[in-house]
Amino acid sequence: MLLPRNVALMVLALALPACSVRRLAANSLGNALAEGGSTYASDDDPELVADATPFALKTMEALIEESPRHERLLGATAAGFTQYGYAFLQQQADFVEAEDLAKATHLRNRARRLYLRALDYGLRGLEVDFPGLRERLRTDRQAALAATRREHVPLLFWTATAWGAAIALAKDDAELTADQATAEALMRRAMALDEAHENGAGHDFFILYEGGRSSVGGSLTRAREHLERSVAISRGRRAAPYVAFAETASVARQDRTEFEAMLGRALEVDPDAAKELRLSNRIYQKRARWLLARADELFVE
Repeated sequence: MLLPRNVALMVLALALPACSVRRLAANSLGNALAEGGSTYASDDDPELVADATPFALKTMEALIEESPRHERLLGATAAGFTQYGYAFLQQQADFVEAEDLAKATHLRNRARRLYLRALDYGLRGLEVDFPGLRERLRTDRQAALAATRREHVPLLFWTATAWGAAIALAKDDAELTADQATAEALMRRAMALDEAHENGAGHDFFILYEGGRSSVGGSLTRAREHLERSVAISRGRRAAPYVAFAETASVARQDRTEFEAMLGRALEVDPDAAKELRLSNRIYQKRARWLLARADELFVE
C-alpha cells in the first residue's frame, strides 16, 4: 500500500529547511498521492476506506500548502473531498434520517462544506493554466472553457461534480443555485474532451441532472439516453448509473416496476469484476438495497 511510505516522505519534506527543497519534495510526494487513488478504489471494505480517507485528505492539504500550484494534487484533492462527502457523509445522512433527523442534518451540512472545499480546489487547479477562470465563467462560460484540453478533464469533471453536489444540498442558497448552468458547462466540456473518463460517469451527472429536474426543465427521455451511454461505456460494470436513474427518473414517473428492475440490475453487477470499480460498486449496491427497502414510501399505490 502506498500510504505509509508517503507519510514518512511528507514528514521529511515538511521538515526540510530550504523552501525550494521542501517544495521539490512536496511536489514529488504530491505526484505519488495524485496517482494513488487506485489503492482506495479497489478496496472491498468501505468502512476501512472511510476511516483512512480523512488523514489522506489532510496530508494532501498539507502538501498543497507547500506547493499551492500543483495542478494534479489540487485535482486529486478535489476528487477526494467530493467522493468522501458523498459516500460517507451524504449517503449516511440518507440512511439515518428516519431515526435521527438532527444527525442527518449535521452530516449533510458537513458534506456540503466538503463539496465547497472540493470546488475551491478544483477551480484553483484549473486556474493554474487559466488564470482568472472563475470570473470569466460568470460572464462567458463557453469562451472561458474553450481552451481547456484533454489533460484538464479530471479537473473539469471533479469541479463540476463537487459544484453539482453542493447545489443539490443547498436549494435554499439562491447564489449557489444560480451556478447550476456553470457546473453543467464544466461537465459538458469534460465529456466533449473525453466521454469515457471515469468509465462514463459524466453521464451519471446528467442522469441526476435531467431526472431530478423533470418537473422544471429536465427530461426523462434525456436521462434515459444518458443511462444508456453510461452503461455502454462502462460495459455494464458499474452499479451507479442504474441507481441514479432509479431514484430520480423512475421515482419521478412513479414507475415502481422500472425502479425495482433498475436496482435489480445494479445488484447484479459483480463488484469484483473490475478491480478499479470495486469500492464504488459496493457503495452503490448498498444504496440500491436501501432504496428497495424504502419502495413503499417512494411510490403511491
